Order: sequence, then C-alpha cells, then structure tokens
Amino acid sequence: MSLPADTPPAITDALGYLQHHLQELTERQNASEHTINATLAGLTAQLQQLTQLITAPVPTVAPPPIPLSPPPVSPPSPVPAAPSKQQTRPKLPSPPDFSGERSSGRAFLNSCMLYLRLAPEQFTCDEEKIFWTLAFFKDGRAAKWSENLFRQEADTGIFPIRSWTDFEQQFRSQFFLVNAEADAINTLEGSSYYQGNQTVDDYLDSFLILASDAGYMDPRTLVVKFR
Repeated sequence: MSLPADTPPAITDALGYLQHHLQELTERQNASEHTINATLAGLTAQLQQLTQLITAPVPTVAPPPIPLSPPPVSPPSPVPAAPSKQQTRPKLPSPPDFSGERSSGRAFLNSCMLYLRLAPEQFTCDEEKIFWTLAFFKDGRAAKWSENLFRQEADTGIFPIRSWTDFEQQFRSQFFLVNAEADAINTLEGSSYYQGNQTVDDYLDSFLILASDAGYMDPRTLVVKFR
C-alpha cells in the first residue's frame, strides 16, 4: 500500500511495523493451519486403519487334531544273552534186561527209577516211561506179563495201565518177593545170620536191606541184630 509523499515519518514507520507484524501473523497462521491440516490428515489415516482392523474378519485358527490313539512305541531290542556253558552230563547206563525173577525185581525197578530221575527231559508223559520200562522185559515171566498188557490194549483200544504210580504198584505185586518182610525178619532173628567170611562193606549192605524190608527202624534194635 502506497502512502502520500507528505506522510509523516512516524506514521510511515508505524504503518511499516504494522504491515510487517501483520505479515508475520499471516505466516504464523498459515504455518499453524498447515500443521493442523497435517495433524488432521495423520489422525484421519490412523482412524481409517483402526476402522479396517475392527471391521476386518478375524481368521479362525483350527485346533490341532486330537490323536485317536497314542503312537506305537517300538519294543526295546532284545539284549543277546551271554553264551552259557552247556552242562555236561555223564552217559547214563540203561537198566539190565529183566526176566521177571522176584529176587531181582527190586533192583531192576530201582535202576529204572534212577534213570527216570536223572534224565526226566527224555520223557514227556507217564505212558512213555511205562513203554520204555517194558522194552527191557525180554523173556520169562516179565515178557509174558508185558505181552498180556498189550493184548488187553488190542482188545479194548486202551492201554490198561494209565500212570506210572499204577505201573509201579502192579510191578511190586508181580515181581517183588511175596514175603519179603517175613523173610527178612526170619533172617535177622535167626542164629545163622552173621558176617562170616563177608567183608564189612558187603555185610553192612545186606544188613541194611534186610533191616529195611523187616521194618526195623529203632537204632537199638539195629545194634542188637548187627553181628
């Protein structure tokens, strides 16, 4: 704005100051408006982002599947057993052939029972034990008795002796001395029984057998009869 030439300097200076101050205020106002507009624009952008987050669908997270059964567990690998030393067993002698003499019946049955006890793994049932024992009945009364058993089996289809206990009982009745107890008592009570020319071991063995057959168990009786 132009002033008349004759305008006093004081007014000119005052107007210049006012114009300068007005310009500064205008610039400050423009700067404030710019800042306000920038702030509003920033707030508007943030508001739009929040609105999008609120209105956007929330993704559904599927739960992990529940196993129907636990996973199989592999069994532990077997630990190889340490090699063991195989036990060696002496070869067992077979019982002697049996002809059915009553005097040797007890000794034959004892030899069979000793073999059965020392080699039980060779027999799976009583029937095998019975047939194995009958295999030694080669002649005499023993062979006839064995033949009679197999004839009964052929007639009935069933072997007549079913257990080893039954076989042992029938064997005792057929092939043991009939009056073993009475004979042993008569021998021990008689005056003719003494050591004589026998060795101490032989006499002691025969004495113990007679005492067992006679049923002498009292030590005092055994002392009296041992002569």
